[in-house]
Amino acid sequence: MKARFSLAISLVVTASLLISCTSDYDLVVVGGTPGGIMSAISASRMGKSVLVLERTKVVGGLPANGLGATDIATRGATTGLFLEFVNRVKDHYVNEYGADSQQVGDCSSGYHFEPSVAAEIFFEMLSECPNVTVLTMRQFDCQSANIKMDGHRIVSIKILNRETGKTEVYRGKVFVDATYEGDLAAAAGVPFKVGREGMEEFNEPIAGKVYKYWGGPVGEGTTYEGDTTIQAYNYRLCLTRNKDNMVPFRKPDNYNREEYVSLVDDILYGYHTGVASMEVTDKQREENKKTILSGGRTTIPDDRWGVAKVTNMVKLPNDKTDANNQHMAFISTDLPEENWQWPTASWEWRDAFAERLREYTEGLFWFAANDEAVPASFREEVNGWGFAADEYTDNDNFPRQVYVREGRRFEGMYFFTANDAEPPTDRGPLHRDAITASHYALDSHAHHKREPGRIHLEGFLSYRTVPYNVPYGVIVPKEISNLLFPVPVSGSHTGFSTLRMEPCWMALGQAAGTAAALAIEKGTSVQDVDIPTLQDELLKQGATLVYMKGHSPEDPDFIKIQKEALAGASEIGI
Repeated sequence: MKARFSLAISLVVTASLLISCTSDYDLVVVGGTPGGIMSAISASRMGKSVLVLERTKVVGGLPANGLGATDIATRGATTGLFLEFVNRVKDHYVNEYGADSQQVGDCSSGYHFEPSVAAEIFFEMLSECPNVTVLTMRQFDCQSANIKMDGHRIVSIKILNRETGKTEVYRGKVFVDATYEGDLAAAAGVPFKVGREGMEEFNEPIAGKVYKYWGGPVGEGTTYEGDTTIQAYNYRLCLTRNKDNMVPFRKPDNYNREEYVSLVDDILYGYHTGVASMEVTDKQREENKKTILSGGRTTIPDDRWGVAKVTNMVKLPNDKTDANNQHMAFISTDLPEENWQWPTASWEWRDAFAERLREYTEGLFWFAANDEAVPASFREEVNGWGFAADEYTDNDNFPRQVYVREGRRFEGMYFFTANDAEPPTDRGPLHRDAITASHYALDSHAHHKREPGRIHLEGFLSYRTVPYNVPYGVIVPKEISNLLFPVPVSGSHTGFSTLRMEPCWMALGQAAGTAAALAIEKGTSVQDVDIPTLQDELLKQGATLVYMKGHSPEDPDFIKIQKEALAGASEIGI
């Protein structure tokens, strides 16, 4: 695995050095995220020249940086290039280890993968498109001086080459903002929102300020009022307990023990944020403390133990895990409040926060594994884990990118809210200009740090949805005629909280690249792209626009039934 991953990095870096003699492209994509990659691939397959500009050394965004457990509630709701990626992941493990191998079983039909494998698959898909140029270490700074406009049309953008320190200028017929932050669209003057709306603004469930047991009811302090805060970021770590491929947890240079001491009582008394906490008595907690101090482990219902108390883990192939924030914990890998500036901050500030978050994360695991105030039985379990030695070999086995869950949210032709992802039927409201179907919960991480007496971190919640479809307007600005934003899409905080998953972003990226190609071919603005033509092309590419259970792109009548569903004439599978 280490050799393959090193090869993937070298190939992408090599691509960044092969600068074309021209700076003019049909499509310029800012952000080598999965959404940006799919924009590039879809436009390229329609014969367009594409430039992808990525700030880091490796394209692939979060899936290439630890998010290996795909966030999708209904498999089959999102297909197209996303499903092609998933199938390539599965084929990789089958070809590498055999169809009956443990790795194939652990890849969960291609939906679970190692970070290095995601990087390889993305590069593989891009390398099959000879008219795509990928330039890494290219930074766009959100300043008006870095974007040239002609009325409501972008003419060119200035990019900082982070390796040479020089400025480069690139022109395009259409531009795609595939950044997690929305820097390009903001520089172009597209109105945006940062923060969250209150419940009354769009009549959304669980909007605004909320304290909620995980899996249970809301609690005291909930006002449902909006504010300017954003949900917490973290790193998606790749951990293992395979001692032959494990790097021990390390103490960061700027270690602050006081940040983690509350974890000790959480361990001893079994404090957690789940609904089962409502029924736990003081006597149970005291008995739990005695059990743990005598060498035992927690007896509190739903209480996690060891490293699972600190991070939530999903199994990946080759004895690895996707380690995310533990949603049942008062203290985990999220770092609320300190990231509030990120969406509109400079890259200098963002880089400083990224380093702060890394040291905070490393310090958390160091504390849990080594501090003498932590019960010995707990420390012993944590010390059985470490960072995967064959991942992120260019970055001391630590992810290169922060998990930016929410940046700017733009105000586009359509503003997506929670109401677009809820019943009245077993699927959400029908959008006749749909460009993909998707499905995930309304899902927000914490907006505030731990507060005395509160049942959970404020803003941390999950709320049920049904499979829904997404209208074209969420990626289209109202005025800029040659810009699309498939990642920092148009929606409320709560509506965005379900759209923000990588499968949906990949599908929206595919639609953006396809729409860009059509706009170029027809000589129209992105606002005037013919929707039926766009949908026909997406259906030919295997995209699902309206989810119907038991109905997939492999069916011979797939396109026919999809069109009937878009017309409101088909209720198959509902």
